[in-house]
Amino acid sequence: MLPLLQRELVEKRGWVEEEELMDYYAIGQCTPGIIAINTATFIGYKRKKLAGGIAATLGFVFPSVIIITLIAAFMRNFASLKIVSGAFSGIRVCVCALIADAVLKLYKKAVIDKCSAAIFLAVVLLSVFTKVLSAVIVLAAGLFGYFTFQKGETRHDDGN
Repeated sequence: MLPLLQRELVEKRGWVEEEELMDYYAIGQCTPGIIAINTATFIGYKRKKLAGGIAATLGFVFPSVIIITLIAAFMRNFASLKIVSGAFSGIRVCVCALIADAVLKLYKKAVIDKCSAAIFLAVVLLSVFTKVLSAVIVLAAGLFGYFTFQKGETRHDDGN
């Protein structure tokens, strides 16, 4: 869903900037629930306040609930078929590729200098090799970024 949100909200509709969407992803990672739903809710709220947040959440969740309910109803009957298990194997690979695409796009925008590269590397290492909660990692990266980049002053590739 994250690549779809990026394409739809940034590229097609222009409702948010790429950096703003990354901020929503970060907040969505820290809050309970699914990142994509949280992000949709934040953007809906930004555009139309409470009614927009509710509409975005329902608009994001409702079609999925219907589709999942239909799939679940039929999965019991067809899950053991080789064609179905093969299709799901292909879908899993596709999902990995879509997530990798979204990560690469976000990486190009977020990792802009040595400091942001160090934050990125630290977060990857902590995420892969420890059991530190994602919310703690995001909070620590946010605090480190705040103090390093001095409240929004941008740094350039040369570290200035």
